[in-house]
Amino acid sequence: MNEYDTTVVGHSVRKLDAMGLASGRHTFTDDFALPGMLHARLLLSPHAHARITSVDASEALVLPGVVSVVSAANAPRVFHTTAGQGFPEPSPHDSVMFDWKVRHVGDRVAVIAAVSEEVAEAALGLIRVNYEVLEPVFDPLRALEPGAPVIHDEPEAHAAIPVVYRPKQNLAASAEFSTGPVDEVWDQATHRLDRTYQVHRASHCAIEPHEVIAYLDPDGRLILRSSTQVPFHARRIVANVLGLPVGRVRVIKPRIGGGFGGKQEVFLEQIAGLLCLRTELPVRLRLTRQEVFMTSRTRHPQHLRLRSAADGEGRVTLLDLDTVLDTGAYGSHALTVATNTGSKVLPLVNRTRAVRFRARSAYTTLPVSGAYRGYGATQGAFALNVQMDEMARDLGLDVLELWRRNHIRSGESSPVFQALGEGTEGVPMSIRSCGLEQCLEQGSKAIGWEEKRGRGGNGRLVRGIGMAALMQGSGIPRIDMASATLKLNDDGSVNLLVGATDLGTGSDTILAQIAAETLGIRADQVVVYSSDTDLTPFDTGAYASSTTYISGEAVRRAASDLAGKIIRVAARMMGTELHGLSLRGGLVIGGDRVVAVSDVALRSLYQEDQEQLMGMASAWGEVSPPPFSAHFAEIEVDTLTGRIRVVRYVAAVDCGVAINPALAQGQTEGAVMNGIGYALCEEYLMDDRGRMRNGSFVGYRIPSSRDVPDLVTILVPTYEPTGPYGAKSISEISINGPLPVISNAVYDAVGVRLRSSPFTPDRVWRLLKGE
Repeated sequence: MNEYDTTVVGHSVRKLDAMGLASGRHTFTDDFALPGMLHARLLLSPHAHARITSVDASEALVLPGVVSVVSAANAPRVFHTTAGQGFPEPSPHDSVMFDWKVRHVGDRVAVIAAVSEEVAEAALGLIRVNYEVLEPVFDPLRALEPGAPVIHDEPEAHAAIPVVYRPKQNLAASAEFSTGPVDEVWDQATHRLDRTYQVHRASHCAIEPHEVIAYLDPDGRLILRSSTQVPFHARRIVANVLGLPVGRVRVIKPRIGGGFGGKQEVFLEQIAGLLCLRTELPVRLRLTRQEVFMTSRTRHPQHLRLRSAADGEGRVTLLDLDTVLDTGAYGSHALTVATNTGSKVLPLVNRTRAVRFRARSAYTTLPVSGAYRGYGATQGAFALNVQMDEMARDLGLDVLELWRRNHIRSGESSPVFQALGEGTEGVPMSIRSCGLEQCLEQGSKAIGWEEKRGRGGNGRLVRGIGMAALMQGSGIPRIDMASATLKLNDDGSVNLLVGATDLGTGSDTILAQIAAETLGIRADQVVVYSSDTDLTPFDTGAYASSTTYISGEAVRRAASDLAGKIIRVAARMMGTELHGLSLRGGLVIGGDRVVAVSDVALRSLYQEDQEQLMGMASAWGEVSPPPFSAHFAEIEVDTLTGRIRVVRYVAAVDCGVAINPALAQGQTEGAVMNGIGYALCEEYLMDDRGRMRNGSFVGYRIPSSRDVPDLVTILVPTYEPTGPYGAKSISEISINGPLPVISNAVYDAVGVRLRSSPFTPDRVWRLLKGE
């Protein structure tokens, strides 16, 4: 490296907000307060399914300190979806702010704004609500049967795009496709498996609950300070529901204490906004932990049936996946999670003669499902990988060898890519970077696959190992879009304005590194301001593993635009041609002549040819290049109690070029632990009336630091030519591994197949006893 080199990409630059977060200087939504601020509390339904015949808030309104009460009796009735997605949204418009019908325990009945949380809480008990209780339906398979209770019988509910939507049949969404002679391949196959799987509901468990603060600026515009993943979608949805021009709404995202998809929903902002407009006072609306469990969003439970076939040479010839999703009371993400269950899983096996996929999302009277890290791929990867393990044993092959013979490779395509998009057809795509073979090789060596596989044992504590192969995506092609603006300052630093949303993932740092690499400066010379719909350019938000790939490319293009303008001014200063000039180390270099970027800034701002040097660009994806991964785990089963302990876990991941290896490792380790908790202990325990019995972190168990195994992350470098500096996504893929890996490892240890999650000690114990 010479004195002029500045290489930022590929290095573990310290997070830009690390010290501010560690010292408590950065602020979250809850840290913000305004004089005279009201506190709002929601009145929630005690019934899973009921009509509201009357709401009487008269007693609550005369309680000293109560300022406003809103219910179906006085709320605007605008049908919309709470899913923060593209426009027009692929999710059904089946929600209103408050309705005369409640569809799950925890559904919204009314909201109170008062001078304190204590007064608001007391006033909740003074609202008199009369219900006509209706028959609930808690099973999505039952919900789709003729004669099942109809959950959405309101005539206004509709789909905003031309997709299947049959609410009178409790069908919130449906998708299917087929290629090749499915029945013929099945009939002719020498090796066939037909298995069913069940994947359960889970909460995101972000440490920061959902919260929004609404207030009016001096010009009467509605300002929403919200812990949201999707500021621009939130602005659009709120403006629509409240009947405001978009320009009269501003959404600001401060630091966020975790999102994982749960804060891709817009279901509090419009309520706080309405209270603020009616009272002309600031309003805070914050969920309790119990309300987060029941009122926000969850992972979609799924019932999956997978038929697979193979020939005697170990070629998988057929995949036939049929799944029913429980979308809960409303259809948030009902279609797109369904299609992702196929599109982010089935292309991984690419030697088939036939593929068929069918998905149906059913309404039930249970908590609303929505976006959750993994987004359908978690459920589909479980079924596929457990079945591949069983098929390999049936064929007399090591499952690693079965994957090597069948996985997709660079230069190949799959008909699934074009058949399954998110709300529309997908796009044709060829794989241009795939490190799965290296992931399989390096991961298997790190876990000790050859030495440990199949050793079993007869004692109380028995160990086994398992694996899974995975893929995901990088943004939603031809839908996700991001923009960035860069401004050059006097000292050669730059301001980077992005609509991208940092959820604690470090995306501000990643985007600063991309800008710095392009401009030839240090990352700490990039001042990032993100997620303010007034001040930052448009970005669809933090979801679909899009930030590094889509937002990062927008930043790279904007920085390249600014770099060209800097070089143009420098060329005039040097009296030379543009050709041959480059940016490195805060300098414009041309042969043996150099000009400091800070001098270029001073000249452009204060001297000749005055102008503010800026760069701006947008980016969207024509394709969604998958990251690939191979996961391995060694587990220990206590045959007396059924308890599973993860001893060692290895995740080998191909994310293209890791812009910041330390942050990529952190994302992988966080996703793995998220997945281990989901596999082993996280579970909604519901009673026969649809009420959650464990709605706190006392009863709803998540892993602690004591549960972290020996965790190894291997970053397998490839280069994705469509991504910024060769990068692909990494944040979601590794949550998809633990469920199938642990299931396969348990079979290796004790010969029991786990096809229903979670793998709690009682469930494992019963299977060990043959129950």
